[in-house]
Amino acid sequence: MDKIIERLFEAIHEFLVEVVGGIFVGIFDDVNERVGSIAADVAQTPQEWNANVWDIVRTLSDTVIMPIAGLIISYILCYELITAVTEKNNMNDIGVGTFLKYILKACVAVFLLSHVFEITMAIFDVSRWLAEQSAVVITGETSVDVTSIFLGFSDQLEAMGIGELFLLMIEALVVSLIVKIIAVLVTVVLLGRMIEIFLYCSVAPIPFATFANKEWGTIGNNYVKSLLALAFQAFFIMVILGIYSALIQSVVSADNIHALLLKIGAISVVLCLTLFKTSSISRSIFNAH
Repeated sequence: MDKIIERLFEAIHEFLVEVVGGIFVGIFDDVNERVGSIAADVAQTPQEWNANVWDIVRTLSDTVIMPIAGLIISYILCYELITAVTEKNNMNDIGVGTFLKYILKACVAVFLLSHVFEITMAIFDVSRWLAEQSAVVITGETSVDVTSIFLGFSDQLEAMGIGELFLLMIEALVVSLIVKIIAVLVTVVLLGRMIEIFLYCSVAPIPFATFANKEWGTIGNNYVKSLLALAFQAFFIMVILGIYSALIQSVVSADNIHALLLKIGAISVVLCLTLFKTSSISRSIFNAH
């Protein structure tokens, strides 16, 4: 009878060791997979991310927004012409230079409006370049060797009692759940950023139509600042990944599996909270409203 009970406890112990080991490996697999995919996601331009959505946004902008932008630029150019003529000593000092300056301003304004999407996409090409160059430095260091870490703790697991293993299993399950939830929240951040980009691109002709006038030009200037903030948000996300990977690499040297799980959970939560702040950080740097 004692042998049966002893074998039963051994079987439970082995089962718990295997379960804890599986959850432990799964946590790092989730971390490795999500960190690796973030770099690829932020490096995409709107057109690369979803060509169908981009076609819808482009069509709506060309057919709905562009005519409004045409009215705005017509009003602004008429206003500029009237201002240029009347402010020259009640039309007494009008010269050829006045009209040449006006024509040049009008040509630049029309050129910007006619190439609005090329300019907008150029900004996000810069964003892709930033993410790709950052990934060269960062992604090589994000992968964690799960097998070696687990082997380092295998003796610790074997020495634990059933009660401690059960408690460790609960801890591992909680951390695993946190990591999975954070993976979803990271996806929400990346998806929200891309949808915001599409919204900005959909009305691009209107702010680009305002550059010809000093007062109205603040609309266009703030719009470009906002686009730059969205573009550089990708860089800030990559910086956070680099910090996160460095922290994870330092955490795996912990000599206690309980402390290791706690630190992984804490670092993952901080990663998630910081990712949500990348938009406001980028906007504050570029003074975009």
